[in-house]
Amino acid sequence: MQSETITLPNISFEEYKNQILRDYKIAIISRECSLLGRREVLTGKSKFGIFGGGKELPQLAMARVFRDGDFRSGYYRDQTFMMAINQYTVEQFFAGLYSHTDIKKEPFAAGRQMGGHFATHSLNEDGTWKNLTKQKNSSSDISPTAGQMPRLLGLAQASKVYRNEKSITDSSNFSIQGNEVAWGTIGNASTSEGLFWETINAAGVLQVPMVISIWDDEYGISVHAKHQTTKEDISLILEGFRRDQNHQGYEIFKVNGWDYAALIDTYERAEKLARENHIPVIIHVKELTQPQGHSTSGSHERYKSEERLNWEREHDCIKKFKEWIINHEISTAEELLEFEKTAKKEVRKGKTEAWNAYLSEIKAEQKEALGILKLVENKSSNKNFISPLIKFLSSKNELIRKDILETTRKVLRYVTKENFEEKLTLQKWVNNYIATIQPKYSAHLYNENESGAIHIKEIKPEYDKNAEIVDGRIIIRNNFDELFSRFPETLIFGEDSGKIGDVNQGLEGLQEKFGEIRVSDTGIREATIIGQGIGMAMRGLRPIAEIQYLDYILYCIQGLSDDLATLRYRTFAKQKAPLIIRTRGHRLEGIWHSGSQMGGLIHLLRGIHILVPRNMVKAAGFYNTLMDSDEPALVIECLNGYRLKEKMPSNLSQTRTPIGVVETIKEGTDITLVSYGSTLRLVEQAAKELLSAGINAEVIDVQSLLPFDINHDIVKSVSKTNRILIIDEDVPGGGTGFILHKLIDEQNIYQHLDSKPQTLSAQPHRPAFGTDGDYFSKPSIEDIYEKVYEIMNEVNPAKYPQLR
Repeated sequence: MQSETITLPNISFEEYKNQILRDYKIAIISRECSLLGRREVLTGKSKFGIFGGGKELPQLAMARVFRDGDFRSGYYRDQTFMMAINQYTVEQFFAGLYSHTDIKKEPFAAGRQMGGHFATHSLNEDGTWKNLTKQKNSSSDISPTAGQMPRLLGLAQASKVYRNEKSITDSSNFSIQGNEVAWGTIGNASTSEGLFWETINAAGVLQVPMVISIWDDEYGISVHAKHQTTKEDISLILEGFRRDQNHQGYEIFKVNGWDYAALIDTYERAEKLARENHIPVIIHVKELTQPQGHSTSGSHERYKSEERLNWEREHDCIKKFKEWIINHEISTAEELLEFEKTAKKEVRKGKTEAWNAYLSEIKAEQKEALGILKLVENKSSNKNFISPLIKFLSSKNELIRKDILETTRKVLRYVTKENFEEKLTLQKWVNNYIATIQPKYSAHLYNENESGAIHIKEIKPEYDKNAEIVDGRIIIRNNFDELFSRFPETLIFGEDSGKIGDVNQGLEGLQEKFGEIRVSDTGIREATIIGQGIGMAMRGLRPIAEIQYLDYILYCIQGLSDDLATLRYRTFAKQKAPLIIRTRGHRLEGIWHSGSQMGGLIHLLRGIHILVPRNMVKAAGFYNTLMDSDEPALVIECLNGYRLKEKMPSNLSQTRTPIGVVETIKEGTDITLVSYGSTLRLVEQAAKELLSAGINAEVIDVQSLLPFDINHDIVKSVSKTNRILIIDEDVPGGGTGFILHKLIDEQNIYQHLDSKPQTLSAQPHRPAFGTDGDYFSKPSIEDIYEKVYEIMNEVNPAKYPQLR
């Protein structure tokens, strides 16, 4: 039964009425945007559309209790909510649909994401933080279903940290005593995803101020809830998470999505619990509809019965809202009809303005290109071929940039062998056009400001004459100790990271010194460990998320690849999450604890720095560099390096390992050997043994895979040695394939080579267990020695006769 009243204290009836009518207008505008947006897709002005029709009322209720400083981590149907918090206009709705590349016109992604993927701006133009407590915030959406859930956990945990961690004395830009709530939204079908369940469990353990709204319209695309959810009711099966007098847990509410008064009441109660008491809340919003189906890709009439379609028409939340307003004499049917007419005009006007704004830029570029093309046409002997191209471009009224560039580049083909000034003008224009337009689609994968990690200058380690020789773990531990003392906003968390100081004691004693908030244990749940890090980093903290072994990073690869790696890029540098992921890998024994899957990570994590230090002094320097910057990075410590002895630098906390810079650790003249991580120690040993055969190898430590050798130092080495061998312990074509691509395509080493560039990798399988398993699965000193010798044998068989 529909609720009858709504409690809105301390306001007059006129104010009460205006609030409700404002909500009705926003609902109508949002619905009209959905309807007209679908039409724009079907007429070809946009590639795809996915809209929020049918979900308007609960989003209006959520917006009522969403405060400055709060964060949303949501679902691509939340357009009404974004309109209700004044972060989304009609013009912006259509700008997103048209993929407008102007960040001022399309403020969520500058056209890089399809419509319905929302974000607010957390950063100033120079990349520094805005005051997030004075604005309503939305973390940038991603399409993978439930992918927003792990990040939601971190956004909520930040409030808990700010409320309880006393060492953070200046959080004024990010939190007011931890009173901010993180609001998550998700569709009912997406609650089937593992990321949802992992987040639910973790938030229940952590007790963070988080409210999850589940928009339930009984379908997931075309698949009914009976195929999605046990008992066809997500809140029913979540009952085990409900708190009671003996156990912490969730408060769980269930409410119908067409019941305006009940929705307002439910969201007010949920907000109070989360904001004041840091109790996580689940709101299961039932009996919602999806009047346009899942998306513009199909019609819901194909999979819904006529009975269901009739029910949806009767229970449409806007229809029910209108009935409620009339029944309570807040407004009349005639007055609401005028509202609807005005809203439709407003949406049509906004659509036209957005389309004209989008098209005007491209039309100006078209006009400029045509002016030059006509001059070329008049001078060229191939006018008969060029004229149809110009006619094609001139006739395009709803053109895209591809049309302009395609045409101008084709014209250049016809004047290749001709020489006149207008041809040079066209060449220059095309090159300049590409240079100008390409960044609209490609810029901001990494930090392009001076605060970028590649701009942090190297500070080499210094050693006293009688420098102490210690286990590598002591070096990394002492450096973390210094970092935590210097940066109170830094915290580290992961499996075994807290009480025992990680499995290799690289954090030994730090929880006792800095407390359980800053150095903490987590459950075995890699995806939400990364989610904690992303969310907290988006709110001004400097988290270090620890994944115990590199192999287990596959559990959280979706969040790293789809969320963290793309964040700066997909928001056109308006959001950032400077999360450091700490892990360890290489050269252990067995299939699951010897992670070297670098090729996969290199390609999946573009947008995250991937750093592969060969020892703990180098690793410490990388952490110091990253803390001076604001970019995400994955640091892979050598798993067999914690017990190896190293000298303790006298300036450990001041060292900075440069990012994107290789290091030559042995000079030579005959061949360049390139490697990284634990394998580098084998390469060094092989290089020493090769000297006995008269082969003087130069050894280079890559140090950083993303970015890679930004100073092009390897080509300088190859210009001297004229030969190269790249060695790692990934599968063939993995990390070595990536390095070879960089050297051939970007550094042009081929012009200096006297021998074929070669690679030496592991076998095409995971390593077998045991020392022999390692020896026969991954490159050994003997493998490296013999591979180098084989190359030199080809050069001079007489001097280097065949070994075997």
